[in-house]
Amino acid sequence: MQKKIPMRKCVGCMEMKEKKELIRVIKSQDGRVSLDLTGRANGRGAYICRSKDCLSKAFKNKGLEKSLKSQVPEEERLKLEKELSGIGF
Repeated sequence: MQKKIPMRKCVGCMEMKEKKELIRVIKSQDGRVSLDLTGRANGRGAYICRSKDCLSKAFKNKGLEKSLKSQVPEEERLKLEKELSGIGF
């Protein structure tokens, strides 16, 4: 029997993809937004593709804010973009 592959939707391009192809963005209990490279950190999560286009689309269509159920301040956006470029975008 074949194992079920977990699927998640990118909040930028709105495409369903395998969970391991996406990066999880979380809002922790103290309100900070950050990347969760392990996929196991506590907090409200959203998934995005590994591309700058999807990150900018997620901000433009407010998909990230809707999924995290809060506003993402400008400094958090810049920090996310910097973190993403640091992991090989």
